[in-house]
Amino acid sequence: MKLKKGDKVVIISGADKGKQGTIMKVLTKSERVVLEGDGLSKVKKHLKPSQANPDGGIMEVEKPIHVSNVMLLDPKAKKPTKVGYKTITKKVKKEDKEVKVRYAKKSGEVLE
Repeated sequence: MKLKKGDKVVIISGADKGKQGTIMKVLTKSERVVLEGDGLSKVKKHLKPSQANPDGGIMEVEKPIHVSNVMLLDPKAKKPTKVGYKTITKKVKKEDKEVKVRYAKKSGEVLE
């Protein structure tokens, strides 16, 4: 999966299309992400009365979104972009090492 926790993304399909948020959690097995933002992917859940919650009620819960429905926000252009990988040479403790990094395909900027 090319998206990570803390990435800024744009929802590209569904009821919240066009809204932006930050990834709070990545669920790799189900290929879904949980977003943080005002009203993003929230669902109302009805709760039965219990000892912990004697009145019951309706609670808003953040629902995971499939990865195919979000795109990374390009840090330079502020538009949705694809994510790619490339190797760059980087100095680590006075040695040149090749490091695999993520980059935004639209602007070419390294993401990490």
